Amino acid sequence: MLRWLVCGRLGPVWMWKALLLFVAIAFASQLLGVIFSKSSVQPRSIFSSPDAQGPSLGPCQPHTHIMFLKTHKTASSTVLNMLYRFGEERNLMFALPMGYQLGYPLPFNAHRVKGYRGPRVADFHIMGNHMRFNKPEVEKVMPADTFYFSIVRDPVALTESSFAYYKEVAPAFRKAKSLGDFADDPKKYYDPRLRNNHYARNLLWYDFGMDHNANYSIPLAQHGEDMIRRTFKLILVSEYFDQSMILLRHALCWPLDAVVSFSLNARQQKPSSIGGLSGSWVNKAAAAAGVSVRAGHSQAKTAPNLSLTEEQREKLRQWNALDWHLYKAFNRSFWEEINRFGHTLMEQEVALLRTRREVLAQVCLRDGGKPVESHRIRDKNIRPFQSGLVKILGYELQPGLDNATRTACLRMIRPEIQYKDLLDAKQFPRATVIHAQPGQQNQGLIVAAGGSLLRQDLSRTGDRLVGGEPGGRTVEEGERDWDGSRLMRSNQTLTQGKHKGRLR
Repeated sequence: MLRWLVCGRLGPVWMWKALLLFVAIAFASQLLGVIFSKSSVQPRSIFSSPDAQGPSLGPCQPHTHIMFLKTHKTASSTVLNMLYRFGEERNLMFALPMGYQLGYPLPFNAHRVKGYRGPRVADFHIMGNHMRFNKPEVEKVMPADTFYFSIVRDPVALTESSFAYYKEVAPAFRKAKSLGDFADDPKKYYDPRLRNNHYARNLLWYDFGMDHNANYSIPLAQHGEDMIRRTFKLILVSEYFDQSMILLRHALCWPLDAVVSFSLNARQQKPSSIGGLSGSWVNKAAAAAGVSVRAGHSQAKTAPNLSLTEEQREKLRQWNALDWHLYKAFNRSFWEEINRFGHTLMEQEVALLRTRREVLAQVCLRDGGKPVESHRIRDKNIRPFQSGLVKILGYELQPGLDNATRTACLRMIRPEIQYKDLLDAKQFPRATVIHAQPGQQNQGLIVAAGGSLLRQDLSRTGDRLVGGEPGGRTVEEGERDWDGSRLMRSNQTLTQGKHKGRLR
């Protein structure tokens, strides 16, 4: 009876077996598909989360033509890192120096930009490396709609940092036993004729392109302030860095993550002994800082004494009277800008910025973001270069990050010199050195991808290069450089060990 029911009413047995086999295969396929689809999904990077955008800025469009005057010892390296990150992520064109600074400490000249061929020939988006500001020359490089901004710092704190960083390169600092000793009688140590002494007086005024040795007067100080205001749309204040970042974000119409940062180029605060410096990268570090270094190995030295009395602090304000005027003026206008922005809104956005920084530090950085000494950083490519008598701290990446997150985190901690080299290689990818043939002069010719002849920058500007880095423009016969020197169609390759003495 059962056989009759199965075979007659419900069909043959082989049909049931086939049906069960089909169902089993379908179920297995579906199960395997779910497993493979889950394994192929990449983890979502924290940098692509909605929090990365921050509060809405409305219908504005992000600024991509930007000129940042990178003043010395004002947290400007951290700001430059933001510009580098923003531009790299969007494949923007940087106005990069041939070395590591744009002709500093001499006034900027457009021909110091690598790849510059003349006004409006190339569309440069971002300029931010150290320069002594020279507006007519900058305008040859940057478009008319460029957003200009800079940053200032209390000249007492700036002098403290400058003394620590440039103690061995500024003669006025080198002669003084301590910062307090210098503050007591700056004129005893300061000679305006000596090279690198500009680090010792009115350094902000100097970086903005004005005469830092001029005698202070109210009309002169007001004139300099007015010149800056006419060009720069925003002046940030180092002491209020987070508030500055919120104002900058709104001015540039940038997402929140674009202005979230970790402090870069920060020095170790506690006294320590600094070992000797050696190797070709020391020269790069010195070039980036705009200083000269002596050939050979330096002896271990103790960090300088930076303690000051209130009376000495006041003396430094008087010594840097032009800088003190700028700081007071732009600090005042900075808070006027915050008043217009709204204090409540500013507090809310600063809280979001700080929370986001803490979150990214936990994700990106080992030990929750605590900066460490350079020798403790395992990856040599992200070790900050050491220059001066204080230790410059850096960061270590958290292990086990996915590729997208690691790339974004690495951008946030990559030191300035390595980042500049990376961007340079991307913008000028196939430049090579062609050595001279037998019988020719000992020359290194730099040929770009298209075959055009480029020049090396062996100028007297603190940017003398190591290892034959190419320059950035075609040199015509008989052409003279901006300082009056004749440009050659080929230049001697500068290599470590062949040029003794100071880097110029």
